[in-house]
Formats: sequence, structure tokens, C-alpha cells
Amino acid sequence: MKNAIFKKDLYRYYGETGETLIRRLLRPSELTYICLFRKAGAAKNPLLGLYYKCRLKMLSRRTQIQIPARTTIGEGFYIGHSGRIIINPDAVLGKNINIATGVTIGQENRGKRKGCPTIGDRVWIGTNSVVVGNIRIGSDVLIAPLTLVNFDVPDHSVVIGNPAKIISREDATAGYIEKTV
Repeated sequence: MKNAIFKKDLYRYYGETGETLIRRLLRPSELTYICLFRKAGAAKNPLLGLYYKCRLKMLSRRTQIQIPARTTIGEGFYIGHSGRIIINPDAVLGKNINIATGVTIGQENRGKRKGCPTIGDRVWIGTNSVVVGNIRIGSDVLIAPLTLVNFDVPDHSVVIGNPAKIISREDATAGYIEKTV
């Protein structure tokens, strides 16, 4: 596991990069999932990689979080709550992403947007939002709860509603994306 990346994930949860024995024992299941996700994706030994993937799959059943180990996710990843979260393995997520429960990041199988999303840095995705298709979500974007996004979103935007509407706003994620390094 790339220890530096997981330390930035830890920082998003605790505001510091160290993890004491007490914190490890009381670690939220979302953070345990991220730890196993990082280990499974970075394992050089195939047998060790298989072990972490099996543990990740077992934890996925308990937490309802489904993020395959080959998914590309930058440092500072934060899952707000356990609960149905599905991310396609071909999606690309940047740094300091917040995901709430009920989020789906998936692919479109036909048409001009066939493929998976690419999501920039400092993006907050609200409860029960869906982001699908070969689209680009810019950096510093807030996707409000219950929003369907199947189109490109520029940097510094708030996306709200269904059908979704883009509102341009500097520091769109201020107060939402915290404890970044």
C-alpha cells in the first residue's frame, strides 16, 4: 500500500496522519474499506493482492460499498457513511473526494456518452446522487443530494436538481471538503 496516500485518507477523517491503537480498533467501517481498497490496489504480491481483494469483498457485503480495487481514486478519499455506494472500476476520481451514502458513479452503455466519468479534485457528491457516462466533472464541484449528472460540469460549480442545473460558484465546496493536505 502506498502509505503516503493512506495517510492523506486518514487526515481527512482525523485531521492528522497518525493512527493510534485505539483509533485502529475503533476505526469506522468506511475507513477500513478505504484501507483495504488501497492495500488491494497496491499489492505487488499476487497472493497478497488476492487476500486483500477477498477481505474487501467480505467487507463490501457488510457495508454495501462496492468499489473494485482497480478503480482509480486519488488521495484524501472520504466516505461519509456506510450504505449503498457503487463506483464503476473504470471511473477516475481525483483528490479529496467526498462520497455520501447512496451514490452511484457508473457507465453509460450506449450513445454519445458511452463510458465512465472522470471526476476532478475537491468534489463533494451528496446522498443518492448518480453520476453516469463518459463525462468530466471539474474540480471544486458540489453535487447536491438526489442529483442526476450525465453531462460535463465545469470547475467551481454547484449542480442541483433533476433535471440538473449548474450554478457557477467560487469555492463551491467550502465548508464541505475539509481537512485537506
